[in-house]
Amino acid sequence: QVQLVESGGGLVQTGGSLRLSCAASGRTISTYWLGWFRQAPGKEREFVTYIDWDFGSTTYRDSVKGRFTISRDNAKNTMYLQMNSPKPEDTAVYYCAAGRKPIRSTSGVTSWGQGTQVTVSP
Repeated sequence: QVQLVESGGGLVQTGGSLRLSCAASGRTISTYWLGWFRQAPGKEREFVTYIDWDFGSTTYRDSVKGRFTISRDNAKNTMYLQMNSPKPEDTAVYYCAAGRKPIRSTSGVTSWGQGTQVTVSP
C-alpha cells in the first residue's frame, strides 16, 4: 500500500497562489490514479480533482476549473495541486489520495494523506 504525506498548506490571500505537494512512499505511484479531496468544518469530504495513471488526463469539480491544476511527477513519486486565485470558500483541510480506479468519490480511494489545512483570507 502506498503511503502519502501532504505539505504546503497554510494561509493565503484571495487572488494569491499556493502549491500543495503530496509525497508517496512504499510503492511507486506510476500506476495509481491520484487526486485531491477537501473537507471544511461541518461538511462532508468532497472531490476536488484527479489525474489518471496512463495518459495524464485530469478531471476537476466545476468550482475549481480554471483555477486549480493537478500534476504528477512519477520520477519523484510526488503529485501537486497548484491553487491559483483561491477563494475563501476553498478553505478546508486538503487530502491527497490514491487508488486503482478513477477516484471521483471517497469510495474509490485506497490510500489517504493526513491532510493539510488551507485557509484563504478575504
